[in-house]
Amino acid sequence: MEDPRVLATAMKFNRDNTFGAAFAGFAASSICLGVLSTQAYSYFKRYPLDKPFYKILVIGLWLIELADQALISHAVYSYLVSNWGVITILTSPPIWSLILQITFGVITGTIVKLNFAMRVWRFSNQNIPVTGLIVLLTFAEMGVACLYTVQGFRLTSLANIGSMKVIGSLSLGLGMATDVVIAVSLCFFLRNLRTGHRQDDSVVYSLIIYAISTGGLTSVISLTTLILYNFMPDNFIFMAFYFVLSKVYANSFLAALNTRRVSRGRGTDAETNTMPTFLMVGKVTQRTIQVDPEQQAESHLSATKADQKNPSYAEAW
Repeated sequence: MEDPRVLATAMKFNRDNTFGAAFAGFAASSICLGVLSTQAYSYFKRYPLDKPFYKILVIGLWLIELADQALISHAVYSYLVSNWGVITILTSPPIWSLILQITFGVITGTIVKLNFAMRVWRFSNQNIPVTGLIVLLTFAEMGVACLYTVQGFRLTSLANIGSMKVIGSLSLGLGMATDVVIAVSLCFFLRNLRTGHRQDDSVVYSLIIYAISTGGLTSVISLTTLILYNFMPDNFIFMAFYFVLSKVYANSFLAALNTRRVSRGRGTDAETNTMPTFLMVGKVTQRTIQVDPEQQAESHLSATKADQKNPSYAEAW
């Protein structure tokens, strides 16, 4: 006699919003990994003499995301190929790779957010309460996500993944809150770097727009995942968005690195026609000055009162 759970699952089973959604997430995640790989290649080609810290960070993020994608691929292959047409797989415990992938995703997010916290720390003249809040929220999210992973391995049925909505929602909510706090903090402290000069202020506004767009994109994905998980826990649409989330974090960070300007193989502000970012070395203006990164000459093009009170973009990073 058939298990009632199996019959109930079979009645509600829809390949489009379960396995189909997971496959769509896998495809989108693969594209994001391709973009990340291209950015990593461009970084090492463009900045061969950049700081070892950045090089290690880029390699580390790429390897973590590669492992994350391998786990996603294993899970999708297991459900769509190895167990194709086996509806009872939904009443079996989740594939280990599907659960472990959560941890790899949150590790990437933690690394990127801690780097954003570093930016806030320097742009805010070492504001402890704000930076501390960001760090606290970041590690809280990681802790809750790890707890979700542990609970996931204890599930007796994939169909019961909705039973962990409280923990999952808390983790996604903390991640979204962290993104918002980072974006708002950067916008607030960047406004203090305005000098009254049109060229300098245009750069500040560009940085503010970058902070809003980066934090806004990750927050939207987190919020979408949160809503879908709470209102449609019986399908895998929320998984599709989560598969992409960590790679958006990694890509945003590498985009910031790759839009710096180049001087002697290092990131600096000595090349025109490039969008400025938080990682610039040297005073940011539209004028071009060749600055030796090792000498770090103090060449203030706009010697204003604001320049004396606030750190330059180089010092802020």
